[in-house]
Amino acid sequence: MTKTNVEKRRRRAGRTRASLARKANGKLRLSVFRSAKNIAAQIIDDRAGKTLAAASSLEKDFKAEQAKGSDIDAAAKVGALIAARAKEAGIEDVVFDRGGYIFHGRVKALADAAREGGLKF
Repeated sequence: MTKTNVEKRRRRAGRTRASLARKANGKLRLSVFRSAKNIAAQIIDDRAGKTLAAASSLEKDFKAEQAKGSDIDAAAKVGALIAARAKEAGIEDVVFDRGGYIFHGRVKALADAAREGGLKF
């Protein structure tokens, strides 16, 4: 039986998360979701099972100033936004969960912008 691309990505994401769980030592997780048209990030406390901060290219404020949510500029803005919201929540140190995506392009732009915004990972 052949696997679909979504199933393959979920399997890769599971391996990535398992590896992060071993190395994280209880740190919060910055998780990225990338679709063909948008990108989103959220900071998750896995012990409590809660999302502490989130940012997406689907937000109304974001849509007003950015035409597309599927380019590197949009990913960088989402990264800066998640870093700002994390600072408001008192979060500085996280582990980066690329979610089965290659660390390249939009995922890398989001990570770099989050680092510039003050998040450490």
